[in-house]
Amino acid sequence: MASCSGPSAWRAARLIGSVALLALLAAGEGGCMMASTGAGAVAQATPPAAAASEADWRRELDATSQAYRAHPGDPEVAMRHAQALRAIGQRTQAAAVLEQAALRNPKHRALLGAYGRALADSGNYGQALEVLERAHSPDQPDWRILSAQGAVLDQLGRHDEARRHYEAALRLMPDEPTVLSNLGLSYALSRDLAQAEATLRRAAAAGGAGSKVRQNLALVVGLQGRFEEAERIAQADLPADEAAANVVYLRQMLAHPNKWKAIGGPAVLPGEAGRS
Repeated sequence: MASCSGPSAWRAARLIGSVALLALLAAGEGGCMMASTGAGAVAQATPPAAAASEADWRRELDATSQAYRAHPGDPEVAMRHAQALRAIGQRTQAAAVLEQAALRNPKHRALLGAYGRALADSGNYGQALEVLERAHSPDQPDWRILSAQGAVLDQLGRHDEARRHYEAALRLMPDEPTVLSNLGLSYALSRDLAQAEATLRRAAAAGGAGSKVRQNLALVVGLQGRFEEAERIAQADLPADEAAANVVYLRQMLAHPNKWKAIGGPAVLPGEAGRS
């Protein structure tokens, strides 16, 4: 999955548009264990951490490729193999692996959830929403699926619906930072930067909040023109030169309102918006 840290998280249309997907695509995937549900035994192992290097993930891909060839119908194997593929940027192939596994296991909700996230990661939002609906069971609600549905709805511009899903997820998992981060970005996408900041500060203060949450907060603070504060927040996770470069780029984008609006930025620019 693309990282929210570093200059790329602030660049071009993805400055706001796709960053709302980052938390959902990570939720529920880390630390999964391989276990056989079909014939034969599959060795259990812990996949690399989210901050692992590309070399680590390529070694993981070698291992999961062998397991996938031996057990193509095993949903856990397929999810692990797809995770490694996505980690090295092979998103379309990851979605294809999960699609085949979902055809073999049409009622496996965890697998459907992973497939829906992979489709969203590839920009197939309509199909992602349909698959995530199949993954969700009202009698056994999953906060990860609800949050994923919310982020896809945000990408489709259905922000009010998205927030209802986040609120439902938070009722199941109060103060979960990934859900709060998605909710904050939902407010940013609909140009309510003050509410976005308040929600992201709550996310950053929650236990277990990671660097992505803080970088999203830095982004929203910067969008309100408070560049020095945004840089200080970013420096908690980035080298000083990268944090400074991000703020320079953000200043340049906000200095050209027509260009900024053309790539989907907020209509209200710093100086016009209220400060929180």
